[in-house]
Amino acid sequence: MPNRINEKIRGLKEVRLIGDNLEQGIYTFDDAIRLADDLGLDLVEISPNAEPPVCRIVDYQKFLYQQKKREKEQKANANKIIVKEIRFGPQTDEHDFNFKLKHAQEFLKEGNKVKAYVAFKGRSILFKDQGEELLARFAKALEELAKVDFRPRLEGKRMIMFLSPKKKA
Repeated sequence: MPNRINEKIRGLKEVRLIGDNLEQGIYTFDDAIRLADDLGLDLVEISPNAEPPVCRIVDYQKFLYQQKKREKEQKANANKIIVKEIRFGPQTDEHDFNFKLKHAQEFLKEGNKVKAYVAFKGRSILFKDQGEELLARFAKALEELAKVDFRPRLEGKRMIMFLSPKKKA
């Protein structure tokens, strides 16, 4: 919601005024508008729900620029969640299992989530229990680095399990 400025702020008797080069405090609305005009700046409503509402005397274009800049910085600093996939077959060999386990450990150390799944082809769907055991063994091997978001579950011809990195204490 954009901030209201100058005459667009209506129905206020008094406002709490903040800003540079002025005495901060509670002013009548008319005094606040007059003060902003004298300084050649705008009266911008910052917090309309406060009692009394908070307004700032500032150059509105500069205020918008700083606000956009702040939002852009927050967006850049936000964590981006990356999900890495690791695919198994129901009869995955021990060497392949260990190879994929090493990759999963690297992914988790980097802070990424891991989606491990067993892909069943044709009649291999009969070996659901082997797929579940494989994913349980995988989760057990990674329990120091990751927590299981949800237990293995069958979705079509895939048995899927998500792991996310544990928070460092």
